[in-house]
Amino acid sequence: MNKREHFLSERLANFIADSSFDELPHEVVEKAKRHLLDTLGAALAGARTEPARAARSVMDSTGDAIIWGTSRRTNARDAAFINGIAAHALELDDSGGCDHSGAVVVPAVFAALGRVDRCVSGRELLHAIVLGYDIARRVLEACGGYSAHNGRGWHSTMTCGVFGAAAASARVLGLDARGIGAALGHAASFAGGLWGFIHDGSQTKRLHSGRAAEGGLTAALLAAEGMSGATRIFEDVWGGFLRTFAADSACPDALVAELGANWKIMRCSIKPHACCRSIHSALDALIELTNGGSVAHVRVKLSAFVHGMCGDRKPVNLASAQMSMPYALAAALVFGNAGIEAFVERARTDMRVASMMQRIVLEPDASLADLDEPEVTVTYADGTTRSLKATIPLGDPRRPLDDTQLVAKYWSLADDVIGNDAAVSLAHAVLNVEECADVKALERLLVGRANACATEIS
Repeated sequence: MNKREHFLSERLANFIADSSFDELPHEVVEKAKRHLLDTLGAALAGARTEPARAARSVMDSTGDAIIWGTSRRTNARDAAFINGIAAHALELDDSGGCDHSGAVVVPAVFAALGRVDRCVSGRELLHAIVLGYDIARRVLEACGGYSAHNGRGWHSTMTCGVFGAAAASARVLGLDARGIGAALGHAASFAGGLWGFIHDGSQTKRLHSGRAAEGGLTAALLAAEGMSGATRIFEDVWGGFLRTFAADSACPDALVAELGANWKIMRCSIKPHACCRSIHSALDALIELTNGGSVAHVRVKLSAFVHGMCGDRKPVNLASAQMSMPYALAAALVFGNAGIEAFVERARTDMRVASMMQRIVLEPDASLADLDEPEVTVTYADGTTRSLKATIPLGDPRRPLDDTQLVAKYWSLADDVIGNDAAVSLAHAVLNVEECADVKALERLLVGRANACATEIS
């Protein structure tokens, strides 16, 4: 073993290069297809948002890569950026990876397809996606996990997601272990992303997935051109990623623990509600407790960490409403669900929601760990009370959406943007993608109908 192989990034690069689709368990392949369909649906609907429109206006280059949900084409890097933003724009993309792995990895992989002059099979596509999810989550766990890393102010979707995008893109581009290692080295210096958006409802959060997708793809493209990348990025050295981003919480062994045996995509969730994942358990509990009953008021016991992230009581736009537990719970009580229509402007200005929010109290509990699920107590109009903690939220891999729920969610997001025929064809192609000889054929199904994005979701 030479000296380079002792570096953690080299061990990851060797694994990425040597891994085979045939080694993936059946359940991993099936889950990857579900997350691919879910991400594409979220991105198609997300193309109708203001952040996606702004990104299209700024990134006005030409090329062969499709901007999903539109008839426009651009270069690969800009496509990864724009489509990554669209995938995360409605908070309906998956969670539990880097955190939002689908919105980072899938746009990067599709953009990379246009930079190879060969057919890329569905098996290769799924394999690259699984590897991207795996590496992104491993980097987050090496930072000490979600609460430690994000609690310091870093947004892991971007800081850790860029590694997943680099790994997946490098695999599609056909890089060898040395090239993949260089891509990871570049990705380390492209990492960034702060939680500063949480204080004013800014749309900056939407940019992080796109920036991570574009950064990871760029890292792989530069490596493909022979540009060498840093090798000691995960070692305890000055300028190393972990010393810089996770000085007090680093766990470097997590990068390679059970490598090839514990596939991290299996821990990821698919969202049924259009808001921050940390709100989902409270929503599930509230919906079960009320079930049409008349509510006097609601009390939620939650961790200080989640309260700091989701406790805003005065959301000013779509982004801040989707990060607000009081708003989400109130909207669910008024509208009967927490889909995207419960967060758009006409819902946010509904006085019934404002009135209902006044009946919802959040109580931070110091005894709860950062990511403990909240307990919801409902007092009914007759004065009786009931409490419930949804320890496993709907969409969690331990309580997954069934096939009907998954396709219904996808359909609600994709149909208006690409039309009925394309939506049917895309769903069938994705759910059977391992049989596809060249996945570049999928791209034509991602073209939006005329004026599909004329009316923005805001």
